[in-house]
Amino acid sequence: MEGILQKIPPEELDQIASYILETRLASAIEEFVRKNEIRMKELSLMERVIRVEEELKALREIEAARFEALEKRFEAIDRRFEALQREMNARFEAQEKRFEAIDRRFEALQREMNARFEAQEKRFEAIDRRFEALQKEIAARFEAQEKRFEAIDKRFEALQREISARFEAQEKRFEAMDRRFEALQREISARFEAQEKRFEAMDRRFSFLQWFIGIGFSVLTILLTLFRFYPK
Repeated sequence: MEGILQKIPPEELDQIASYILETRLASAIEEFVRKNEIRMKELSLMERVIRVEEELKALREIEAARFEALEKRFEAIDRRFEALQREMNARFEAQEKRFEAIDRRFEALQREMNARFEAQEKRFEAIDRRFEALQKEIAARFEAQEKRFEAIDKRFEALQREISARFEAQEKRFEAMDRRFEALQREISARFEAQEKRFEAMDRRFSFLQWFIGIGFSVLTILLTLFRFYPK
């Protein structure tokens, strides 16, 4: 075994040792800590239970003394309640008589109120009948108005169709007028071009005539000069 360990390199031994420590030693330490924690918890619980039992024993003794004092106080309270109950019974009997008188007054008042409410109920029934008649009249008038609005809507629709047709006809007339204006514009442009050509021809003729007149005046001037220097 020692020979085998000597053949293993130190690095691998360190890795093997680290692996063993990480896997087995860590789990063993965790198990030991867990068991000790459980034991500590058990001891702590036992100590707490003992303290609670001692406190409960002292509390029971204190409560017993308190219950004895409370019992005496309850007896005194019972005597006071009995005296109070006798006094309250007498007062309640007197109040009962007064309530009986009040009940008789309420019964008379209730009969009077019932009679008044019956009269008011009849008046409300009459008002309801008047409202029903008024509601029927209003419904009839609204129906008549609805029919009139429907007739007005139909007239508006017919007017709208007529206006649309007229606008379409006007649009067509404007389109035809545009075409006529375009044709007239082309005709005017052609005529202006023809007139421009005629003016150009007239300008050429005036230029020729001006040139010809200038030559004629020059010839006349020469002839007059000749006639002046060479009379007959």
